This record gives sequence, structure tokens and C-alpha cells, in this order.
Amino acid sequence: MITIRDTRTDDRLRAVAEALREYEQQHPEAKIDVYRQNPVSIRVRIIDPDFAGVSKADRHDTVWSFVQALPEDQQADISMLLLLAPDELKTSFANAAFDQPTPSRL
Repeated sequence: MITIRDTRTDDRLRAVAEALREYEQQHPEAKIDVYRQNPVSIRVRIIDPDFAGVSKADRHDTVWSFVQALPEDQQADISMLLLLAPDELKTSFANAAFDQPTPSRL
């Protein structure tokens, strides 16, 4: 399931979510959250049981293969790509950016 966690959606935010739609179809147990941190920063978190036992580099390679279809300027808006197995949620410091986001000063 893809959730855009922002009331201020824009074309770039929707494009990033749409680029991940194929990933979602191939990984039906994945939970995908996307939000805009500030005017130049989009954050993406994917929680997927399929990440268990997979290196962070391999996770990024897999997910980035879906995002690279976007134009470069839209790819550049992605400032955080957090890819976690469900059992990593409690130990991920970066996960707080999604569970308790702090407002941007921009």
C-alpha cells in the first residue's frame, strides 16, 4: 500500500509515488510511505518483509531500479530512501523521521 503522508501533494510527490506503484505490485506485503519534507526534499520509506536478510545496498539497487524511470530532477528531490524489514523498525533511528516528522525550516 502506498500512502502519501502529506496534504500538500504536488506533481513531483505524486510522480515518485507512481514510480513505486510497480514495486508495490511486485511486493504486495510492502508498505510504502512518501512525503515532502520541504520544497526540495521528498522522503520515501518502504517496509517490506522481502528485505529480511537482504543487504542495504541490494535493497537500494532494487528500489532505485523503479525510481530511475523518473526524470533526473525528480529523482534529485528524493533526499531519503529508507528501506526496512518489519523487524528493523524499532532499531532504525531514521524511522523516527516518518513516525515523528519534524517540520522543515525551509
